[in-house]
Amino acid sequence: MSKDLQKRAAEMLLNGATLLSEPCPYCKGVRVMKEGQALCIKCGKEPEKREIPKENKQEKKENPLKNTLEKKLEVLSKELEQEEDHEKQQSILKSINSVMETIDKIKEK
Repeated sequence: MSKDLQKRAAEMLLNGATLLSEPCPYCKGVRVMKEGQALCIKCGKEPEKREIPKENKQEKKENPLKNTLEKKLEVLSKELEQEEDHEKQQSILKSINSVMETIDKIKEK
């Protein structure tokens, strides 16, 4: 344990840091924590900073109707690729357009 680490840990404690009950994952030394920053008094290592991804509430709530419509779009698209009759192609395109409009209406809500 170096004097610099002791000094730094003492300063952290004087400024409101707390001792952690969990030992350092690297050397099992005592750690001090302030404002989410943990410092090992023995080895001086700090855990890697990692961003916690934030969940978008809209993404979290999946809409089953939207999922069904998107699957239907895939089916219609494959059907359109294989169809050679022009009139049937037009009919499929109208169905695709209708499904897309419905998806847009769902997104607006």
